[in-house]
Amino acid sequence: MTGWQHDKRWSDRFLPEIKRILGEHLIGEPPIEEDQERNTDLIVLKMDAVRIGCRVRRHKYYLHYFDEFTVRAGRPSGVKTELTKIIEGWGDYFFYGFSTPDETTLIHWVLIDLKKFRLWFNRSIIDKKGKLPGILKTNRDQSSSFLVFSLKNLPENIFLAQSKRK
Repeated sequence: MTGWQHDKRWSDRFLPEIKRILGEHLIGEPPIEEDQERNTDLIVLKMDAVRIGCRVRRHKYYLHYFDEFTVRAGRPSGVKTELTKIIEGWGDYFFYGFSTPDETTLIHWVLIDLKKFRLWFNRSIIDKKGKLPGILKTNRDQSSSFLVFSLKNLPENIFLAQSKRK
C-alpha cells in the first residue's frame, strides 16, 4: 500500500462526520414561497456538481497548527498537487480539519470557499509582484512541499463556516 493510499484510508474514516457538517452548511431552508408553491422544505444551495476537497490532519499537529491550513504545492515527481488543481479552478470548497487524540472524530475544522480563495490568492500574487502568498515548507522526507496559510491572515469571507476551537 502506498503512502497516499494509507493516508487516504486513514482520513476516509472521517467522511461520515464531514458529510454531516457539510449538510449543515450547504443545505438550507428555502424562502416560504418555495414551501407553499413547490413542496420544498430544504434546498441545496447549488444544483450542479459541488466538488469538495477534504483534508484531515492527525491530532499531534493540532496544538501547533490549529490556526492554519496547508495545501500541497509540489511533489518531486511533478504530479499535479492540490494547489495546482485549486488554481486551475477545480473544487468549490475545501474542508480542513484535525482529529481528536483517539482519531475517531474531529476536534476542529474550517470550510473554505475556494472561489473566494482563488480570487484572494491571485490578487495576492499580483500585489506581491509574482510572489506566492503563504509560507512554502517542505516535508522532512522531501516527499512534498506545502504552502502554509495562517487563518487569521485570510479575509473572513473565504470561510463558509468553522468550528469553535476546543
